[in-house]
Amino acid sequence: MKNISLGQFYPGSSIIHRLDPRMKLILALVYIVCSFLARNVISFGVLLLSSFVLIILSNIPMSLILRSVRPILFILAFTVIINIFWTSGETLLFEWKFIHIYLEGVMNAVFMVVRIFVLIVGTSLLLTYTTTPIALTDAIEQLFAPLKKIKVPVHEFAMMMTIALRFIPTLIDETDKIMSAQKARGADFTNGSLVKRAKALIPILIPLFVSAFRRADELATAMECRCYHGGEGRTRMNILHYSVKDFIWLFLVVAFAAGLVVINNIGIGYTM
Repeated sequence: MKNISLGQFYPGSSIIHRLDPRMKLILALVYIVCSFLARNVISFGVLLLSSFVLIILSNIPMSLILRSVRPILFILAFTVIINIFWTSGETLLFEWKFIHIYLEGVMNAVFMVVRIFVLIVGTSLLLTYTTTPIALTDAIEQLFAPLKKIKVPVHEFAMMMTIALRFIPTLIDETDKIMSAQKARGADFTNGSLVKRAKALIPILIPLFVSAFRRADELATAMECRCYHGGEGRTRMNILHYSVKDFIWLFLVVAFAAGLVVINNIGIGYTM
């Protein structure tokens, strides 16, 4: 549970940390689009290389990135199995009774793993790892400010998203404490069948829900005591401003997306 890094901010002064949070939101959206533009071996290789470039530029330890990917290993393994054993093609690699493994299935499995890895790493580096929750709230609110004209509660929406991200690490830590307490009382979460282990998690869910509702009530009381009444009339200590480097980054990421499209049209190697 401690390996889940969603919502955690890693302090630093890298070039990505210093970008405007509004621009980082836009870059994250463009980068997500880039991950779906890759179609062949070269474009996926370039996409994977770009994720390592982001890691280097963010000055975040590689070990921390790899630990954050560990919780989704089950999803990656499931994706690999589905693509390898349920994708047919022209080049048969292995055959045994009803099992048929094709080159196309293996390549699709590799491509999907790369795509999921890039999605997790890219969005984490551009958002939660390098952006504080307060800055992320301001960025979301200002980007969606035009929706206020049609009575969309933009500030409340941004506040809810930020609170959710902020409390993910807290709830993970709370879950770890509850599991440790249950283990001290003789609970077993690792042995037995899948159904038995799932039933063993029920004593964890009840105190976790109670703790979550208690924290929500305490947070609501604290906000009321500080006279919080939404975004109307609120001022900010730090005013967000775009700089030249923000637009340079936007140009580079858009150019990167265009480059992936060009590489796909070249058609070198296996293509999805």
